[in-house]
Amino acid sequence: MNKKYTISAEPLSLEQVGQLLASDFSIELSDDSRSRVIKCRDYLDKKVKESSNSVYGINTGFGSLYSKNIDGSELGKLQQNLVMSHACGTGDEVPQEIVHLMLFLKVQSLAYGYSGVQLETIQHLIALYNNKALPVVYQMGSLGASGDLAPLAHLTLPLIGMGEVYHEDKKISGDATLKKLGLNPIAFKAKEGLALLNGTQFMSAYGVWSVLHAQRLLKLANYIGALSLDSFDGRIEPFDPQVHAIRHHKGQSSVAAEIKKLLEGSALITQSKKHVQDPYSFRCIPQVHGATADVIDFVSQTFVTEINSVTDNPNVFPDEDKIVSAGNFHGQPLALAMDFLAIGLAELGSISERRTYQLISGARDLPNYLVANPGINSGLMIPQYTAASLVSQNKQLCTPASADSIVSSNGQEDHVSMGANAATKLYKVVNNLYSILAIELMTAAQALEFRRPLKTSPVLEEFVNTFRSRVPFIETDRLLHDDIVKAEKFLKEFKI
Repeated sequence: MNKKYTISAEPLSLEQVGQLLASDFSIELSDDSRSRVIKCRDYLDKKVKESSNSVYGINTGFGSLYSKNIDGSELGKLQQNLVMSHACGTGDEVPQEIVHLMLFLKVQSLAYGYSGVQLETIQHLIALYNNKALPVVYQMGSLGASGDLAPLAHLTLPLIGMGEVYHEDKKISGDATLKKLGLNPIAFKAKEGLALLNGTQFMSAYGVWSVLHAQRLLKLANYIGALSLDSFDGRIEPFDPQVHAIRHHKGQSSVAAEIKKLLEGSALITQSKKHVQDPYSFRCIPQVHGATADVIDFVSQTFVTEINSVTDNPNVFPDEDKIVSAGNFHGQPLALAMDFLAIGLAELGSISERRTYQLISGARDLPNYLVANPGINSGLMIPQYTAASLVSQNKQLCTPASADSIVSSNGQEDHVSMGANAATKLYKVVNNLYSILAIELMTAAQALEFRRPLKTSPVLEEFVNTFRSRVPFIETDRLLHDDIVKAEKFLKEFKI
């Protein structure tokens, strides 16, 4: 690891997070961040020593046990017990790329110096991140309020030599991980366990990952939609800028302009047409893709705000001599945003599958299922079924998690966001969309060959040629599962 990223109080962008994920960066704290963390911890230590007042989670129990005062000699044990007792996640393991991002975002939030953790605690998290020692975290257990308690407890267990960790392609114990990294277990001080568990880093990591992929998927959908339009012998008039200038939706205008630019130089789009209109799945690409573009912009801003925020509780303000118990851990902004993004992305998949269906339907002089000899060959008949099943599942996954709430902690935590469930289902929608677009790309590229010798635009011809190096033209039936997998991989790696 040669490249370093310094965590500071400067605003963090989604683009920076994307670069960190795509490259082998190590992270470190700025001098200012170190000073803020130390100052806050020193203040809290002094406050605990000098004051006998009850402060939630510092010298009291948690949740509905807030009225139980804890003896000063047991404050560290209180925090360790918190982490152990809350590590009760279940279900599938969280993907390692999400866990890596959770570690980064937890460090980012603690580094602002309003959480009261020891500098050593943050340095241990940084060591896990830099060495790609990724704690085993489970998907189920968070209600998206009081923070992502169960997932963050599993993320935190290795700091005290517990839990399990993936390191160098092996699953090892938290204790073995610390020994390999030359670290000692953390002896928690007052509030530390609460600072580590109260936060939105599980929701935020899934959300940031999904937004970054959503931005990519929108560009891919525009490329593939333009290719499908041309392969279907569609019309360019619906992309006229004057049409979109009189409706005033930013996303709609930008998508129309992008499709028009992608088709510049196409012999297919300019040839004379027998039909005066195209089906909505082609004609309304600006309106549908554009609406999703606007959703992505809104959700992106929500997550930019969140990753530049402090989300634990209580919040410690050394300069003001205040410790405030409040609710910055509540995931409502994220839950609503992720549900919204799931709907927007599902619509990209829905309209994509309709274009796939039109291309294989035998319309506009294209052969049924896009094979030269249908009957003995089924061609691209069944990939459309697969796309349809994925689209249907995405519709089911669009049921909003944020509309639900279940009372917990004996009524103390009486409204929760369910943002963690919004996060995990959004992750599925994103991955399903890659598959749906992969099937449309296979279909559009196949249809294009039946328009030869005419060509689409230079940009799209290059796009198809690059794709053909992975997935060749289908002459006769073959195992199409393999083609779909290769097409998905192509879409995730293509430099767009």
